[in-house]
Amino acid sequence: GFTFSFLTALIRLKHFQDANFLKHCMTCHLTLLSHVSGGLFGQQTQQPGQTQPTQLYQQVTALSAPTLLGDERDSILAKWNQLQAYWGTGKGYYGNNNPPVDFTLENPFCRFKAVGYSCIPVSKDEDGLVALVLNKKEADVRTQQQQLVESIHKVLGSNQTLTVNVEGVKALPNDQTEVIVYVVERSPNGTSKRIPATTLFGYLEQANIKVQLTQLGVAMSITRTELSPAQLKQLLQNAPAGVDPIIWEQAKVDNPDPEKLIPVPMVGFKELLRRLQIQEQMTKQHQTRVDIISNDISELQKNQATTVAKIAQYKRKLMDLSHRVLQVLIKQEIQRKSGYAIQVDEEHLRVQLDTIQSELNAPTQFKGRLNELMSQIRMQNHFGAVRSEERYNVDADLLREIKQHLKQQQEGLSHLISVIKDDLEDIKLIEHGLSDSGHMRGGILS
Repeated sequence: GFTFSFLTALIRLKHFQDANFLKHCMTCHLTLLSHVSGGLFGQQTQQPGQTQPTQLYQQVTALSAPTLLGDERDSILAKWNQLQAYWGTGKGYYGNNNPPVDFTLENPFCRFKAVGYSCIPVSKDEDGLVALVLNKKEADVRTQQQQLVESIHKVLGSNQTLTVNVEGVKALPNDQTEVIVYVVERSPNGTSKRIPATTLFGYLEQANIKVQLTQLGVAMSITRTELSPAQLKQLLQNAPAGVDPIIWEQAKVDNPDPEKLIPVPMVGFKELLRRLQIQEQMTKQHQTRVDIISNDISELQKNQATTVAKIAQYKRKLMDLSHRVLQVLIKQEIQRKSGYAIQVDEEHLRVQLDTIQSELNAPTQFKGRLNELMSQIRMQNHFGAVRSEERYNVDADLLREIKQHLKQQQEGLSHLISVIKDDLEDIKLIEHGLSDSGHMRGGILS
């Protein structure tokens, strides 16, 4: 009789043109029959005295065949109950002698459901990590972190062998903050170990302890422990309350990284808003970390530029020191070879120096080019004085490059002249040493 009335109600609802709703009603009806009887064709297990309808039966009746008014208005009431069931809120009236059924977000007809993904915890129970959610802002928590640690230590009985440590502080939406703590216990022999997360969580969940934590602003406490393979398997096999098993299976198939992510239901707009706020908070934290990394990179670039400048400075200093060392070696070599005859390699060196000197003094070489450049400069100055009325505009960058080029040329010429002078002095000194050596040998022979 129930099956016939149920199918009749579905036929009455065919003008809704909602195939998904009809299919869902049939699924719920078959599920209801499996609970009421031993199977679709099995023996009836419900006792005659058990006439109280189940919640699923009440919901299906309110959505399909309410008998509150006994006329065509019941169809309008059914539509209104369907709308409430889709939305996940309100009360569904379906009979005069029966109380209304409450439509919550967990009812199987609620349409505002989705499945997201969260990271699987990787912390072990031995790590002892417990997350405390405080109704305070992150800045206030960080400012009062030491006071919070002392207060939690008092909650633990002010045991001197226990030490409360803060693993991390993270901001949450709605001006809440997550503080991850762990407790270290020191034994009399000097060793220390962390209290397991399950043990610490069980202690914090005691009624009298929760009252003290509430006074500290703690809204809830959560363990940060990894799931065992059996727990993970059981969690994935059973769809959460109110979630279609087909959607749950598809969510497991679409998991982008089953090793690190696990599907979690999102029921209602509040849950969706909460996840959106958490994602925005994480995005801000990632952007803050990116800004810190960017600042570090800028600082490293500045340090690199400073280091490159210092390296160039040290190279110039090394070159100057090399020239000074070379001059010292020249003088030392002159003193060491004083009184000895000129050797073959020294004669070759003198010839090379003479060749260099002649090239420098040649009209077509460096000296001639220098004289030609000086003449051009004098001519330009002369023509500039004669044609003072003519004005020429030179680009500032080009003028600066010309000045820099001429300055480099002048420095190069000055350095070249100083090297030539030093070489000439060295040659004169060598000649003087040779002449003195010749006189000494002549006196000895005489």
